[in-house]
Amino acid sequence: MTEGRVRRISGPIIRSDGLGSAGLFDLVEVGEKRLIGEIVRLERDEAVIQVYEDDAGLRIGAPVRSTGRPLSVLLGPGLIGTIYDGIQRPLEALFRQSGAFMESGSRGDPLDPRRVWHFVADNRLAERLAAGEDVKAVPGLILGTVKETESISCTIMVPSGIRGGSIATLEPEGDYRIDAAVARTSLGEDIPIAQWWPVRMPRPALERLSPDQPLVTGERVIDVFFPLSKGGTAAIPGGFGTGKTMTQHAIAKWCDAQVIIYIGCGERGNEMTDVLTEFPKLLDPRTGRSLMERTILIANTSNMPVAAREVSIYTGVTLAEFYRDMGYHVAIMADSTSRWAEALRELSGRMEEMPAEEGFPAYLPTRLAEFYERAGRIKALSGLEGSVSIIGAVSPPGGDFSEPVTQHTKRFIRCFWALDRDLANARHYPAISWIDSYSEYAEELKPWWEKVNPQWARSRQEALDLLKQEQRLAEIVRLIGPDALPDDQRLVLITAEILKNGFLQQNSYDEVDMYCVPAKQVRLLELMMTFYRRAQTCIKLGAPLTKITSLSIQENLSRLKSLVKNDELGGLDDFERDMKTGLEELERSYRDIDGVSLREIVS
Repeated sequence: MTEGRVRRISGPIIRSDGLGSAGLFDLVEVGEKRLIGEIVRLERDEAVIQVYEDDAGLRIGAPVRSTGRPLSVLLGPGLIGTIYDGIQRPLEALFRQSGAFMESGSRGDPLDPRRVWHFVADNRLAERLAAGEDVKAVPGLILGTVKETESISCTIMVPSGIRGGSIATLEPEGDYRIDAAVARTSLGEDIPIAQWWPVRMPRPALERLSPDQPLVTGERVIDVFFPLSKGGTAAIPGGFGTGKTMTQHAIAKWCDAQVIIYIGCGERGNEMTDVLTEFPKLLDPRTGRSLMERTILIANTSNMPVAAREVSIYTGVTLAEFYRDMGYHVAIMADSTSRWAEALRELSGRMEEMPAEEGFPAYLPTRLAEFYERAGRIKALSGLEGSVSIIGAVSPPGGDFSEPVTQHTKRFIRCFWALDRDLANARHYPAISWIDSYSEYAEELKPWWEKVNPQWARSRQEALDLLKQEQRLAEIVRLIGPDALPDDQRLVLITAEILKNGFLQQNSYDEVDMYCVPAKQVRLLELMMTFYRRAQTCIKLGAPLTKITSLSIQENLSRLKSLVKNDELGGLDDFERDMKTGLEELERSYRDIDGVSLREIVS
């Protein structure tokens, strides 16, 4: 173990001599309290270290010890349902040790070493070994499973970095602690249930797969207009109070990912308190059990050491890759990457690095890319298919989307859900702007959606075009009022209002509307666009707009989202039949037997 002495202290950044033989990004223990830190720069015999704990009281000359290994997390059963800080210290266990305020140098086991888990050996592997077959100890080989929660089973596999050889022994079904070896190779290496992995190193995979499966969230504006694929990347930028956190909460509850990892990175303490108190009470809609049975929380509030904020997103994505390799679809909620970037800026300033735009370090784009590029849908070393989807909230100061974090984030994500303050002030939830948002996954997801409803692409494009047309007309309306517009343009305004109220807006407190299945989403949009096309035909034949609005179709279309349940979509067919009957009667009244309209006869 290499040892040195503290030579200079600048907040969480310290300089130590005597560590010239240590490695870059080695984990170190600083001072008598053994504060956890990481070497981020080496200059001859001197090391620059960022400390992940409060170093108040640390003195010049205090000892510094390099452990010789990188900052790592312990991966194994027991992660699900746990609340960690950015360096995988269990906050609940530390609360029991020291109370509400965590002391510097506090330690806690990431996974309970005393807890016993029931291990079930893989039947096929056991049969091959019993038959005398030589089974190579290759990374990803499945050894068995441990039931972690009622919702999640933890697959125990041969880790990467194994020296090779064959599987010599495999333990039978039974109860074991996390440090117990469940297999041994012919080279004498033990394979325990839990294993360490460096947080800054992506876990390997056999193959990256096409992002052609959607991450269904139940939010219509997301799923239909701006869809995200499994293994995709998305950003939710918005100013204070526009609903970033609430949107992420809704996605965490309803999306069809099997494991949720929520990273509270630099957020206010009261927001993390809401997450910590609400998530255990929320019920998983698929199992009826607590949402925490498939959730891991990483809490790094704004009053916690800033350096730990910087590493928290790497901790979160490493845990996500662990479950991805088991064949699970994982969704990461990072709230917010702006606070993470601010931590980078503070640490960079203390290391006296040359600042780039708005004081952020020049390597900000690189660090953002390193994070978002760890998302993806892959074929794991085990042969199983899994994915990591990353949804990062961005908090631009003053809602300015031109600031560096938002602009650089847009370079590395393919789905952009821009939150609009005017919509948020109007209590329109979710406040996702249909003008500023976009998704580059729509074309790749088109085959999946057309299996749900062949009209998806047509209805989606028509609706987006109509909303853009309505935005242009809104400028004219502000000047001369809606009554000065011709009927066909007023129909655009009416249909856009139906889309906003009956499709884009969702009520998170409505038991029917809080979640919308894909089939219902497309049918609702299809009905609205059918109304627009048929009403347009009536206007061309000479029918006044007042005749169309008197049919009460407008009000009923807006209420369909709450009237028709997800498993009773026949009600939408009944409404379509009644709507077409009413519009066809109006159309017939303005058309003669030869197909010539009364307007043409009069003229």
